[in-house]
Amino acid sequence: MSRSTTKRRIGITLGDCAGVGPEVVELALKSGRVPDSTEYVVIGRQPNCKPGQPTRETARAAAAALEEAVTLARRGELNAIVTGPIHKARMYEVGFRFPGQTEFFAERCGVKNFAMCLTGGKLTVALVTAHIPLRKVARGLKQSEIVRVGLLLEEFLRSRGKTAPRIAVAGLNPHAGESGKLGLEEIEMISPAVEELNSLLVTRHSSLLFTGPVSPDTVFNRAIEGEFDAVLCMYHDQGLIPLKLHAFHSGVNVTLGLPFPRTSPDHGTGFEIAGKGIARPDSMIAAINLAVELAAAVILSEVEGSRETTETFRHGVPRLRSE
Repeated sequence: MSRSTTKRRIGITLGDCAGVGPEVVELALKSGRVPDSTEYVVIGRQPNCKPGQPTRETARAAAAALEEAVTLARRGELNAIVTGPIHKARMYEVGFRFPGQTEFFAERCGVKNFAMCLTGGKLTVALVTAHIPLRKVARGLKQSEIVRVGLLLEEFLRSRGKTAPRIAVAGLNPHAGESGKLGLEEIEMISPAVEELNSLLVTRHSSLLFTGPVSPDTVFNRAIEGEFDAVLCMYHDQGLIPLKLHAFHSGVNVTLGLPFPRTSPDHGTGFEIAGKGIARPDSMIAAINLAVELAAAVILSEVEGSRETTETFRHGVPRLRSE
């Protein structure tokens, strides 16, 4: 199957089947709240297990499903992947060597330029650093990394129809460093990164897209109120805490930079409620819908690119496409 076909095909993994993954996938697909014009392929097997009791076997099944999904997507047999939540501790026991599913997909696709992004309700955040201890964040920050993730975030927002997205860049320290009194990262790294980002995009947009560094204690409220389309965050919990407070049941995790869309619900395995019939499918529904939306955008881009190439040759001026 070519990824440019009009029939979208979305692969869905169940995650650790001792958790709520199988429940929320089934509920989502039966909800009537996902497009029926799309084909959904549930990937992987479910070993015998008790709800709420993960085993090495459930972890192996989750890992195998991830491998199958990424293989199918790289072959062009899937337009996007939606992943259920995994139990990392059990995954590590069976040889999974990645901090999370984000890093797994990046490595399997040979992608170095990737980032973790989350979106839900009126808030979208992307993370400059992700799965590292908090004590390592400050020394892990680099101007080049802020710029790299900022560009990925701008591209993601444009893929969703924001032609000139407004992006706030959060400070690292309280009050964005208070002019250096509470930290120098804003002066030495974040401000220069904001300037570089705007200079890189000035030929594409007439106005500045990036604003910052903005004090972290107000930036998320300003984004929810509509002043910004997204917030570029310096570390994991800086972005995830406000996102989950604002959109706990509709948040979606997106891996930026992959050759295909990959989304997941923004919640864990929920072992404590697995099998009790109380798990809500809202976040899985949102993850599926976003995967469908992003897959459609990729298909449209490929079709338009093909038309542009055809027009180029029709007018007798063949040239290599640069993008």
